[in-house]
Amino acid sequence: ENQNQLLYFFTMARNGYAKGTTSGHQTTVREVKPKAARRKGASSKRTLLCREIAREVVGLSPYERRILDMIKTGGSAADKRVYKFAKRRLGSHKRAIQKREDIKQVNSMQRARAAGA
Repeated sequence: ENQNQLLYFFTMARNGYAKGTTSGHQTTVREVKPKAARRKGASSKRTLLCREIAREVVGLSPYERRILDMIKTGGSAADKRVYKFAKRRLGSHKRAIQKREDIKQVNSMQRARAAGA
């Protein structure tokens, strides 16, 4: 809520008075283009396409194959084991969870392909 109050404060028009919430010299608000830095971290279509093609051609790395095998042979605690293994290999919680979800998706696609064929 505090953020909204600040936003409201900065978007209010100045009134030319020296005191008050809308104090200051009267100016016209310009439309400012967002900086290119706002896109940082967002993948482009081209990059995503290249990664997809590379994944098709190269396949899974050995540790990813091991994760896939853990998911397939599974059991009740498979998710936790996969997470712990991936975290040890990748170094962070976020990356481990992302990798686990990616490999689960690969597994489901393989199963769908097998069912369709």
